[in-house]
Formats: sequence, structure tokens, C-alpha cells
Amino acid sequence: MVGILSFTTFLPLLGVAAILAIRGFAPDSPRAPNAARWIALATTLATFALTVLLTFQFDGANPGFQFVEDAPWFAGLHYRMGVDGISVLFVLLTAFLMPLCIAASWKTIETRVLEYMVAFLVLETLIIGVFCALDLVLFYLFFEGQLIPMFLIIGIWGGQRRVYAAFKFFLYTLLGSVLMLAAILAMIGIAGTTSIPALMHYRFDPAAQTWLWLAFFASFAVKLPMWPVHTWLPDAHVEAPTAGSVILAGILLKMGGYGFLRFSLPMFPAASQLFTPLVFTLSVVAIVYTSLVAFRQVDFKKLIAYSSVAHMGFVTMGIFSGNLQGEQGAIFQMLSHGVISGALFLCVGVVYDRMHTREIAFYGGLAARMPWYAAVFMLFTLGNVGLPGTSGFVGEILSMTGAYSVSTWTAIVAATGVIFSAVYMLTVYRRVAFGEITNTALMAISDLELREVAIFAPLIIATLVLGFAPNLVFDVTGAATQQLVSAYQTATGR
Repeated sequence: MVGILSFTTFLPLLGVAAILAIRGFAPDSPRAPNAARWIALATTLATFALTVLLTFQFDGANPGFQFVEDAPWFAGLHYRMGVDGISVLFVLLTAFLMPLCIAASWKTIETRVLEYMVAFLVLETLIIGVFCALDLVLFYLFFEGQLIPMFLIIGIWGGQRRVYAAFKFFLYTLLGSVLMLAAILAMIGIAGTTSIPALMHYRFDPAAQTWLWLAFFASFAVKLPMWPVHTWLPDAHVEAPTAGSVILAGILLKMGGYGFLRFSLPMFPAASQLFTPLVFTLSVVAIVYTSLVAFRQVDFKKLIAYSSVAHMGFVTMGIFSGNLQGEQGAIFQMLSHGVISGALFLCVGVVYDRMHTREIAFYGGLAARMPWYAAVFMLFTLGNVGLPGTSGFVGEILSMTGAYSVSTWTAIVAATGVIFSAVYMLTVYRRVAFGEITNTALMAISDLELREVAIFAPLIIATLVLGFAPNLVFDVTGAATQQLVSAYQTATGR
């Protein structure tokens, strides 16, 4: 019998099969693209419904893995799936954003629509698989597999420099992952198992931990991305279609942080403690440097891309603080950033679809012509700044609190990043929304349409609900996070 995790993971492939059937039987039908859109939307909504059911059935008081599936696979390997309090909400976030991406692409993608929808559905399966896999080999297959559909989404449906951006994205992430593959093979040879839960309790030799940690760090640092291996991200964001940017910022970046939580801390605690000063240094450089770079951007998407790198600095800072506040803050920050950054890229997509430019200087005075858009953009701008009452505040304050108890200077320098984020985000909002309309082309621009309102509504609700009721997250993540912190502190003698 197929378990709920496997069914949720591979359900999008049923939509793929339906779209391929259309492509096979009626490829030239004028109705085929619209049918593919509806199939993709229905499939992603069904997957989201399953993840909601999964989350409601999840026992937050149980720190272990739940809904576990374990079956022999091949060559002694096992097909192992399961979720704990750390991973289950990332599955929910993935399924939450996917229908919004399909809806956002409804009118903007008009070429090779069937292939586009197939790429997104395959991508959803592979992303959910990453968060559910409990076997090293299975995790690696899902982790690497999602590069292919994302590479195609950027390279085929992206902007003018899409091929360059797609190859840069692919090569950066693949290079880091090759080192991780070498580490995985070494771990299997040392421990004699590919089971992630078993490896989390295995005591690796401290000398081996150092090399294994560095190999995994190479992969997860690029994926997150951390400074200075972040340069692929702005190019990928600028060239990707709007929905591609939403998935890239909202979910794919979180795989790096998830990898640190799942592998680096529990499996290599001694090495994690040894390299904490390095991670803290890279984190604060990312927060300050990329915030300053973001302030000087003239492209809407590049500004938000650099903002994402800065916010991921808070995530790594919280993770390697090694205490409950830091870990909880990092997880919450990743979930919050998935919602807010995805919404900001959708905000860019709204005006880009109308005016076909992302130049900030092109706009001005949009509040007069697009009052509803200006209100929505303001909410997510304030959420990105970390205004209390939005989800952006909770993760940042907890990450800094956790880091402060370990390294005071790290938290103080990181706090300046909050100021910088307010400077560049409020500046861009003032330039876009306020002032006189000096560009006559903007006189014809229209406000949000019903489809766009339906896309933004759940994102607005999520931002405000998580801001006012963060315990909805902590009740799920608390037990698993506490177990992770206790094991880490015991192993490191803290």
C-alpha cells in the first residue's frame, strides 16, 4: 500500500502523465495549452490539500520521524521516506506556493505551455522528495534531480540572457553537489548504512567530521546561497520567469538551510562547532554587503535577489548558534522568507507583465493608478523589512537572539542589516509608488485584476497570521528542534 508521503510526493506526476497524453493525442489542438494549465492547477491544488491533511495529522509533540515508509529498493538500498517537525512545514510551503505559480503563469507563458507545466509538476515532486527522503542516496537523487527542471525553466522561458543564467545556476550547484556525493560515499563506507536517522546517531571520528562537513558545506552554501558563492542567484532571478523566481527564492534556497539542519549539525557536531566562527563571519558579511549592493540596484528583481542573500545570512547565523532560539528562528525565517520573497517577485511580475520592464527608474507614482497594488506591495515591503506584526519580524529577532548568546558582535553587526534592509526596501517603494507620474506610459496601467487578487490573498493571510500567531509554526517544530539542540549540545559539551 502506498503511504501518504509517497502519494503526496508523486501525485504531481499524474498531472504530468495527463498533460503528456494531451501532447501525444492532440498536440496541435488550440485547447491543449489551456487544458494543460487546468490540469497543472488541479494537480497542484490536490497536492496542497494532501499536505494540509498531512500537517493536521502530524503530532508536533513527537520529536521523531512520522509517516515513515521503508521498503527494499535495489543493491541493498532502501526506499525510506518520513517527515519530522523540521521538514513537514517545508513540504507544506512547497505545495502552498506551487498553485500560485501556476496561476501566475496563466497569461504570461504562451509558448510551449505543455512543457512548461510538465517542468513545474516534475519540479514539485523532486522538491517534496528532498524534504521527505530518509535515505542518503534517495535524498541525493531528489536533491540533484530538481536542477534539471529548474535549468529548463530558466533556459527556455527566461529573459534575453537566459542560457547564460541557466548554465551558471547549473554549474555552481552541480560543483558543490559533486563534493557532497563524495562525502555520501565516504559516509556509507564508514557507517555501513544509508539511513539518515541511523547516521544522525552515528558518532563519526572528529577528523573525518571536518572533511565531511566541508564537503556538505560546499553544496549547501551554494544552494542557500552564502556569500561569496551567491553570484549565480541574481542572474538566475533576473532571467527566470516570474513563477521560476518564486520557486527559486521561496523553496529552492531553503534546501541549503534544511541540509545544515538535517546533516551538518546532527551528524558532524564537532566540525559544526569548529567552523561556527567561519559561518558567523560569512553570515554577517552576507547581511551587510549584499544589503549595500541591493541599495544600488536599478533592476527590481536584482534588488530582491540580493535581499534574499541577506536574509539567508540570518538563517545560517541562527542555525549555527546551536541553541533553541537560533534554530527556531532560522526555521521560521526560512518559512517566512518563502512567503514574503515569493510575494515580492509576484509584485514585480505584475508591473512587468504590463510594462515589460524591471527598471525601477521607469516607475513612479503607481499608488495613484494602482492603489490596491500599492497596498499589497507595501505589506510585503514591510514584511521583508521585518516589521512587528508580520512574519518577517519573528524569524529575524529569534535568529539574532540565538546568535547573541554565542557571539555578541555577530548579533550586533547583523542588526545593522535590519536597518539597511529598511533603507533599500523603503527607498524602492517610495520611488515606485509615490510621487508624480512623470512617465506618460504609466497613465494606461491598470490595477490588480481578479486572478492577481486571488494569488496575493493567501500570501497576505500567511504573512499576517504567522506574524501574529508564530506558535502555529513552533508547535510543530518545537519537539524536533529541541531534540536536535539537545543532541548537538551534548555532543559538543555546551
